[in-house]
Amino acid sequence: MEDLGTRVPLAPYTTLELGGPAACFASAHDVASLTRLLAHAEEREMPVVILGGGSNLVVADTGFDGLVIAMRMRGVTTTRQGDVVLVEAAAGEPWDELVDRTTLEGLAGLECLSGIPGLVGATPIQNVGAYGQEVADTIASVRVLDRVEKRVVELTPAQCEFGYRDSMFKRDPERYVVLSVVFALVPDGAATVRYAELARALEGRPRDVRTVRETVIALRRAKSMVIDPVDPNRRSAGSFFTNPIVDASIADALSAQHENMPRWPQPDGRVKLAAGWLIERAGITKGLRRGHVGISTKHALALVHHGGGTTTELLALASEVQDAVRARFGVELHREPVLWR
Repeated sequence: MEDLGTRVPLAPYTTLELGGPAACFASAHDVASLTRLLAHAEEREMPVVILGGGSNLVVADTGFDGLVIAMRMRGVTTTRQGDVVLVEAAAGEPWDELVDRTTLEGLAGLECLSGIPGLVGATPIQNVGAYGQEVADTIASVRVLDRVEKRVVELTPAQCEFGYRDSMFKRDPERYVVLSVVFALVPDGAATVRYAELARALEGRPRDVRTVRETVIALRRAKSMVIDPVDPNRRSAGSFFTNPIVDASIADALSAQHENMPRWPQPDGRVKLAAGWLIERAGITKGLRRGHVGISTKHALALVHHGGGTTTELLALASEVQDAVRARFGVELHREPVLWR
């Protein structure tokens, strides 16, 4: 059996640096070790969670009373298949290292997702997206361990049921463990430049995937959305709320009341609103502080921990933000990070 630690602090494994300990903690470096750890927990009727990079995670002050399995599977392989290159990355691969590698090789499809912290295995769960791209746009398949059927299976994008910051994995977190992801990328392909802010930043510059990557990172850095040890906003989980998607009638009514409100029509007829815009106009300002936590000085969507705080403080601030937006606009904001408790 893999080394099992007890009462292991989880805060150092999260970008927020908050939360209590794990009752048990172990690392999985391959499918065999993962299977043994899951069997160990099942025999003892112990709850299990899978830890990636901890960048989209909030841990309760009491910690997690079960087994935390840290994904440490590594490896990247590439295969040419017709007009695309299939890049398979193990779940424990650092995400931005993969994006860096693929853009250096001139492969298009992930460039707008540069600078996002975390590991590859988390990307299909959250259907990670930014600056006009989502991983679902390029995912060819996801290899998983089915904890119910106790076998490794390969799922198609349709089986993953991807949605906006959503997937079948997110809705059923105890069923599957992501082992690796295959991305279909385009050699020497055109970079994706759909997002207005990115297009403005690229004016007069080349639009190759490498330039787009560098530009996205610069944009994210200006918003304290990259991991930087000297940034006072560094302890965060990135965007704490997803952009709300509402009925068109609600968006129309709000637009009539609030000039220049950002809105993006969706394929199903609904409309996506800008959570950051709503937060600021609900009176929650950048740099607001509540004890040891606050709002980033650079981006209203990011809740930050200034050190010495608690998860209770952070969640109280999150509720304050949600209440303010609900009272001002009648719109419900939903948390993006996963909460362990």
